[in-house]
Amino acid sequence: MTLRLKNDMVGLLAYTLTVDGEVVETVDRANPIEYLHGAQNIVEGLEAALEGKQAGDTFEVTVAPEQGYGEYLEDDIEAVPASEFDDLDELQVGMELEMVDEDGDVVEATIVEITPDQVVLDFNPPLAGKTLHYTVEVVDVREATEEELEMGLPASLIDEMYDDVEEDEE
Repeated sequence: MTLRLKNDMVGLLAYTLTVDGEVVETVDRANPIEYLHGAQNIVEGLEAALEGKQAGDTFEVTVAPEQGYGEYLEDDIEAVPASEFDDLDELQVGMELEMVDEDGDVVEATIVEITPDQVVLDFNPPLAGKTLHYTVEVVDVREATEEELEMGLPASLIDEMYDDVEEDEE
């Protein structure tokens, strides 16, 4: 029986992601990424294109911003007082930071400007507003385990998450 990608299946993918004619990420078949289909582990447009695919399938798909990382929002740029940063001397334009928002969630931001008084941060995902072009190979498809279904992540990401927690505790 040939397994096909559908909700609650794990897909292993190799791909090349190109944006504006530039290769921004390559994942080779020797080290494929895993994702749980239907759990929003990958961008919506890519996941939709993978529906029904099986191991060995190759294809190309172009994903519009609204099906990828969303539109670029000017409202997601924020000036933060420089006094909020202990390590102001170490910050550089283009650096990516992880911060905790008022709800206690970790958010990522890119520094776009530094002045003596403020640091301007862009909270848009780096590929927001961009059209994504994927060249994809489905390396393997398998049924998800109970743990993967409960966690909403494939085993490799669950293991990575536990590794990160252990490192934080050290």
